Amino acid sequence: MTLVPARHTLKNDVTLICDPVAGYETLALSVVAGRGARWEDAAQSGWSHLLEHMVFKGAGGRSARDIVEAIENQGGQLNAATGHERTSFQVRALRGGLPLAMAITADLVQRPALSDDELAREKQVVRQEIAEAADTPDDQVFESAQAAAFADQALGRPILGSPEGLAAATPIGLEAWRAALYAPERLVISVAGAVDEDAFLRFAEQYFAAATRTGTPDAAPATFQGGVVVESRKLEQAHLVFLLPAPGVADSDRWSLRLFAEMLGGGMSSRLFQEAREHLGLAYAIDAYADVYADIGALGIYAGCAAKDAGRLAQVAAAEVRGLAARVEPGELARGKAQLKASLFMGRESLLARAEQAAGQHLAYGRLLPTAEIAAAIDAVTPRDIATLGARLLAPGRCAVSVLGPKSAAAAAARFESALFG
Repeated sequence: MTLVPARHTLKNDVTLICDPVAGYETLALSVVAGRGARWEDAAQSGWSHLLEHMVFKGAGGRSARDIVEAIENQGGQLNAATGHERTSFQVRALRGGLPLAMAITADLVQRPALSDDELAREKQVVRQEIAEAADTPDDQVFESAQAAAFADQALGRPILGSPEGLAAATPIGLEAWRAALYAPERLVISVAGAVDEDAFLRFAEQYFAAATRTGTPDAAPATFQGGVVVESRKLEQAHLVFLLPAPGVADSDRWSLRLFAEMLGGGMSSRLFQEAREHLGLAYAIDAYADVYADIGALGIYAGCAAKDAGRLAQVAAAEVRGLAARVEPGELARGKAQLKASLFMGRESLLARAEQAAGQHLAYGRLLPTAEIAAAIDAVTPRDIATLGARLLAPGRCAVSVLGPKSAAAAAARFESALFG
């Protein structure tokens, strides 16, 4: 029987998750705040990501160099990531490295220095990061599709932010944002690997119990708007992204959505790969994926192709979506279930993935999901469930399309929408 990691709660509502794994000489610590760029307004665009950068410039009396050297002197690795709905700080360490890992991450989320000089320098670094993303076609095409899908909403703005939002950030403003973003009632401290549970609880009490609640409100509900963004550039390839509105992370159709994406374009046996690449030779790269948020999601398709083939590829992609929504073959459904379970459970062989997955489950569902329960939920999806999900995807009659590349690829947007909805 697979045991579920133990959960505890500090008096200030910080959640603790401990997942000891026998046979490891290392551990992974993930400190996850259940908030991110989605809580920003337009004037604060990019503050969550900027803050993640800034806390590494000095915290708890340590300089930027002191922070990384302290971790690396013990053989550890330190990283962080900002998303629309989460911000996480991650440490990989050898057995016995937990006290230092927790002390430093506690400083990062609770006691950053946030000096004027460092802020000015880091704004420049992030501006370069924004420029780099804009110069990278297969990054920019996703940003444009997201902006079209969720126009005039936080989910539609880039996590990296805007130059105007960055310019407005001040140390005082970022400190107030830190207190809200990393509030203890939305903070999860998750550890997996070579860890003693009693020691973990003592360190958590020592380093995280003093944080005070803020009562920050939830983000506003999102709506899928849809639309088209076409950007002409002199490139060798056209880059295409198609998005459809889909259920959110806690929706009863969430496993149907994951399976739909898997069968549509999740691997080499998927419909899109077999038809668009293997049969027709229209694209070297093509795949489908599901993005899910608290209250909404999106089914996405990405393809890179020759500009002359973009229109035909768009029609093929639409036809495969409609075809899968109308009928799923028993063999491909069984194969999709096997592939989805494999990807989920193979990921658990990474300690960091285990720690992050547990934190994510707590934030999404308020509990931890045993692997047997996940497997059973995937296995329970029927062809009728896939058809129901397909109808939900198509019912609003809306899609978001982004096309980036030579001018001759621009017609792909209209051809996808026409083939999908008639």
